[in-house]
Formats: sequence, C-alpha cells, structure tokens
Amino acid sequence: MAIRTAAIGGGLFQKTTLSDGLRIVTEEIPSVRSISIGVWVEVGSRNETREENGISHFIEHMLFKGTKRRTAKQIAYSLESIGGGLNAFTSREQTCYTARVLDEYLDEAIDVLADITCCSTYTKINLDRERLVICEEIKESIDNPSDQIHDLFAKTYWGDHPLGAPILGPKENIMSFNRATMLEYVQRHYRSGSIVVAASGSISHRRLVKLVRDKFSFPMGVAAAPVAAKRSLEKNISITSSTNNQTHFCLGFPGVSYGSKDRMTALALNAYLGGGMSSVLFQKVREEKGLAYSVYTFHDFQRDTGIFGAYLGTDVDHLQQASDIVLAECRRMKRTKLTAEKLDPVKAQIKGQLTLSLESTSNRMNRIARLELLLGRFQPLSETLKEIDRVTPSQVLELANRLFDDSKMAVAVLGPADKQALAHVA
Repeated sequence: MAIRTAAIGGGLFQKTTLSDGLRIVTEEIPSVRSISIGVWVEVGSRNETREENGISHFIEHMLFKGTKRRTAKQIAYSLESIGGGLNAFTSREQTCYTARVLDEYLDEAIDVLADITCCSTYTKINLDRERLVICEEIKESIDNPSDQIHDLFAKTYWGDHPLGAPILGPKENIMSFNRATMLEYVQRHYRSGSIVVAASGSISHRRLVKLVRDKFSFPMGVAAAPVAAKRSLEKNISITSSTNNQTHFCLGFPGVSYGSKDRMTALALNAYLGGGMSSVLFQKVREEKGLAYSVYTFHDFQRDTGIFGAYLGTDVDHLQQASDIVLAECRRMKRTKLTAEKLDPVKAQIKGQLTLSLESTSNRMNRIARLELLLGRFQPLSETLKEIDRVTPSQVLELANRLFDDSKMAVAVLGPADKQALAHVA
C-alpha cells in the first residue's frame, strides 16, 4: 500500500512485509539523486544481561571486520570508492547499519549491507583486534565528562535495570566475549521479524523489495522482548568525584514514551525550557548569570517509557546557584500556564526544525524507520505538524505537573562536588 505524504518533495511512502516477517519501508523523493538506506535491528543495550552488556555494540563493530566475500578493507572501500558512505550505530533499543549512495549504486549498497549483516565471519584475529579498539572507545568516553555524565545519570536513574547500563559496556565484558558468544547472541536477536530495512531518496520500492528478498537471509521469527522498564529507586542522587575543571550536573524525571499522546506536548515543554538559545534555561543560566557554557534540556523517548532531563556544566562554586535555577524553572512550569504568545513561537520552532531536518534523505530514512519500529505505522509530516499545532498551554501545564515530581527525581553529578552542594535537591 502506498500513501502520498504532504512532506517536502512530494514523497511517496510504501511498505512491504516479506513472508519471513522482514519489513521494508521507503519514502521516494524524485527531486534528489541520493538514497539513504538503513538496516534496523530491534536490539540494543536494553536487551543485554549484565554479563552481556556491551555485546550489541561490539557486534556492530564486528560486522565491518570481514565477511566470507570481503575483508575489512574491502568493506571500507566498497561504497567510499563510488562516493558513498557506510556507517552504523547502537542505541539502547536499536542497532542500525546505514549506507548513503547515488541512486545508480543501489545494488552495490544493498549487496554490502546484506553481506555484513548476514555473512560476517567474527574471526578470532579480528575479535582480538577490535576489542582493543572498543576499549579505547570506552577510555575516550570516560575522558569526555560531558558524555560520561549521561552514562552516570542513566545508572542513577535506572539502577540495575538494563536501561541503566552503558551502551559500550565495561572493559571486562569486552575482553571476555568470544566468537561463540557473539554468534549465539546474533542468532537470538537478528531475527527477520525484528528487522526493518528503510530507504529514502531516489528509490524504487519495487526494486528495493526484490533486492532485499534476493540478498538478505536472517533466521525467521521475532526476538524476545526486552525487560519492561522499571526503576528500582524512585529518587536517587549520585556524586562521582573527579579532578575535572567543571562540575557536570544532570537531572531527570520520568517522561513519556514514543507512542504517547503527550509526545508533542513533551517536545514543546522541552523546547521552551532548554531547547535552544532562546530557551528559558539558556537565557537565565548562561546569558543573565554567566554560570555555564552548556545548558540544555532533553527528552529521551523509549518504546514504553521516557526521561525528561536537564544538563549543565559549571564551576563547582556555581553548582548550587545554577542547579537552583533549573529546579526553580521546572517547578514554575507546574504553577504557571504559558500564554499563547509564548507557546506559539515554541511550536513554530519545533515545526521548523523538523521540516528543515527532512531536507536530508538520511533524516527521512531515520524517521520512517523509527515510526515503523516504535509506532508500527507511517505518519505524514502534515499529520505531525497538526499534532504540534494542537498542543495547548493547558496541556503543557498538566504534563509539567505530571512529570516534575521531586519524589521521582534522579540527579547525577560528575566532578569536584560534595553532598553539601546538593543539599537543596536531596
């Protein structure tokens, strides 16, 4: 079935489900020459046990290290030699392998993606080499406190739940994984019914379906669902001392899921509080007080849950004042209804950013894939924009009162700080 979208370029969305359950979704954009393709697997760090933590990301690396037909160098050369690119990422709920090429090279891109996802060899020499690379990646993340704070916050918020584990995993796990462990994990999770192939750009849906049917071969079935989201502690505060020049502060409350009717309201609340240079926290913390260079809010949407959070990096002497402002503004949102004059520009900001982002075939591919994975359906841009337009000041006020519950708050701090500096949030 094809659905005409009202998006930029008159995109045509189509979806096909193969007999083995593998889904193919495309958005054809005749006005471009490029194609962005993604093989999305419904597996990430959330699916891992404590002993497996880091294996989803390790497997992502290993798929680029050799197949029965290509060496790692040949994989790297395959699409770059024709002006394209090959990449991948692992998140808490998905692993994605992407390619971007000119439309005339669709066959080559699909051949490479099918080869690495279905025919990787996981040789011992490549495993031993790549585990060292990932250990360096872990060190790099630890050396970057603005990254590390988010891992510490996830652990503080979720406790021992898999959502609280780092995507990269601990070094001891990385050093312990072997070929048999990886093959067994792939067999369990890389199942045809848990995979979506998405493409956007100058793409023929019929041609892509034929190529995917001919080239890809995954074990049939659907992978087991991850553990339901549940926190072990309703409120938690952690302090990790370090010799950093800045103290990094991350605060969060329970948010809404990707499929929630309140998703657009959450985006509006996020944009108003900390979604850009014009946001309340940027203006009050940075512009008026000069307390931080980086300050923002975020909303992480998961399949069945979400987190509304705020981050800032500041001198330890300014931590209490800066974090006080963050908490005060969250609490203000619970008692003060936004006027239409304040909410309308926020909605225009969200709509403009979304529409501009969809001038990229990669962003459009990401969007249709996530809609399929998390909602099970396509949503035209026009429908999304109408949802944003329907957000009201009363809905923002109601959601703020529901989310910003101090008894369910988590706070993580990294840097030179002590409990006294956080007495106001305890």
